[in-house]
Amino acid sequence: MTRFIFASVLLVTAAATLALAAERADAKKPNVVLILADDLGWSDTTLYGTTKFYQTPNIERLAKRGVTFTRAYSASPLCSPTRAAILTGLSPARTGITTPNCHLPQIVLDATPGNMAPPTKHAIMPQPVSRLKTDYPTLAKSLKKAGYATGHFGKWHLGSDPYSPLQHGFDVDIPHHAGPGPAGSYVAPWKFKDFDHDPEVPDQHIEDRMAAEATAFMEQHRDEPFYLNYWMFSVHAPFDAKKALIEKYRGVIDANDPQRCPTYAAMVESMDDAVGTLLDTLDRLKIADNTVIIFTSDNGGNMYNEIEGVPPTSNAPLRGGKASMCEGGTRVPCVVAWPGVTSAGTRNDSLIQSEDYYPTLLAGLGIDAEADQRFDGVSLMPVFKGDKLRGRALFQYFPHDPPVPEWIPPSVSVHRDDWKLIRIFHAGDAGAHRYLLFNLNDDIGEKTNLAAQYPDKVQELDALITRFLKETKAVVPIANPKFDLAKYRPELEGTRPQSKNASPNAADKAKPKRKAKAKSPVQSELNL
Repeated sequence: MTRFIFASVLLVTAAATLALAAERADAKKPNVVLILADDLGWSDTTLYGTTKFYQTPNIERLAKRGVTFTRAYSASPLCSPTRAAILTGLSPARTGITTPNCHLPQIVLDATPGNMAPPTKHAIMPQPVSRLKTDYPTLAKSLKKAGYATGHFGKWHLGSDPYSPLQHGFDVDIPHHAGPGPAGSYVAPWKFKDFDHDPEVPDQHIEDRMAAEATAFMEQHRDEPFYLNYWMFSVHAPFDAKKALIEKYRGVIDANDPQRCPTYAAMVESMDDAVGTLLDTLDRLKIADNTVIIFTSDNGGNMYNEIEGVPPTSNAPLRGGKASMCEGGTRVPCVVAWPGVTSAGTRNDSLIQSEDYYPTLLAGLGIDAEADQRFDGVSLMPVFKGDKLRGRALFQYFPHDPPVPEWIPPSVSVHRDDWKLIRIFHAGDAGAHRYLLFNLNDDIGEKTNLAAQYPDKVQELDALITRFLKETKAVVPIANPKFDLAKYRPELEGTRPQSKNASPNAADKAKPKRKAKAKSPVQSELNL
C-alpha cells in the first residue's frame, strides 16, 4: 500500500512538472521596448528633481512601473558611439565609432592613428570609424534569431544602406533615414525620402507619427514576441515644435532659471507624449505585464546652441553637457521596467551604462550569446535583485575636442564608486598625460580637481584606464610632435570661441576676411 501511494505521488508530481514545463514552453516570451531619446539631459526630465520648467508625466508614469537609475551613463557624450554601444554591447573604444560622423559620405570601417594636428594641440586625434560593420552581433540579430519580430523606428545614425537597420537584424525600418536629426523639421512638411506626413495632418509632429508607426507594429505582433527599437529624433536639433506648446511654455518662463527655452520645453513635452502613446498601446493590448521597457538617452543635453538668444537647456547641477566629458555630457536619465523582475517605483544608484542593456536582455530572456561573442557591458540582472555592483569600473572614451562649453581635450574617463578620473592625453608636462579627479558624492558639479591631493587614487584609477584601452585595442591619440607651448593658451580650455553671430568691433571690421576653416565631422554634426 505504501509503495502504491509513493508511486502515485511520483506520477502526480511528474505530471505537474510536465504540465508546468508545457505551460512555460507555450508562454509568450517577454516583448522588449527600447526607447532612446536623443540629446535628452539628466536634468531634462522630472525624474531627479532638477527641473521646474519641463513636464514629463509619462516618463514619471513609466518610473512608477520600474526602477529609476540615478547614475546611468551613456557610452559617449555624443550619439553615434552610444548607439553602436547599445546595439553591440561594446565600447566605442572597441568599435572605433567615436564621433557622430556616420551620415557623411566617406566610409571608414577601421580606426587608424591620426597624422597631424595644429601646434596648439597636445595630441593628434585618431581617424574614427564611420559605419557600424555588419559582421557585429547585435541585439536585434540575437532577438530575431530567438524568434522575435524586430522593428526600428526613428533615428539611426550608424550608416545608410548597406549599414542600415535592415542589415543589422531589423525586419522593419521607418523612416529609413541615415541623418543625424529629423529631415528638415519636427513639424511637417518634412524632407524625408519616400516618407511623408499623413495627408489629413498637415502639421504633423514627427514623434506623433513615429509613435503611431510603433503602435501599428505592436498591434501587428501582439501575439508573438517583438523587439521595438524606438530611437527618438527628439530632442536633437533642429529646434522647432508645435506652436501651441511653445506659447504654453513662453507664458511660464522664469528669467532666473537656466532652463528657460520655450521651444525646447515644447520639444520635451512632445517627446514625453510619444512615451505615453507607447504605454497606452501596451495597456490597451493587455501586454504591458509581459513587456520589458528601457528608457534612456544617448548623451547629455545640448547647452551650446542658441534658440531665441538662450541655450536649449541646462544640465545643472551637472557640469557641461553634450560633447563634453564632464558629467553633464554622459550622465543620462534611465528607467527599466521589467514586470516580475524590477521593483515598481524604486530608485537605484548603481553605476550602469549603455553597453549593459544587450547582455542584460540576453541573460533575463534566457537567450545565449554567440559562441565567440564578448561584451564590454555586464548583465544588470544581479542589480535588479539588490546587488549594487560596488567596485565596478565604467569607462567613456572620447578622443576628440569639439569647442563646446566645458570642452576637454581628447580624453578617456573611468568611474568607480564615488570617484571619477579623466585622463587627458599628452596634455601634461613633456607630453605626459594630465588628470582630473573628482569625488562625485561630494562634488557632483566637478568643481574641485583632487588629482594633486590624491596621487595614489589617480594611479589606481589610471591603471584601470590603461588596462581598458589595452583590452579594447583602442586606437588612441598620439603626442603631437609639432606642439608649441608658446602658442598654447590654457585659459581657453573649456571655453567657447566667440559666436559667429557676435557683432565685430571696429578693428575686426577693418581686417580682411579669411577663408573659413573646414569643419570637422564633430563640428558639423554639432552645428558649431
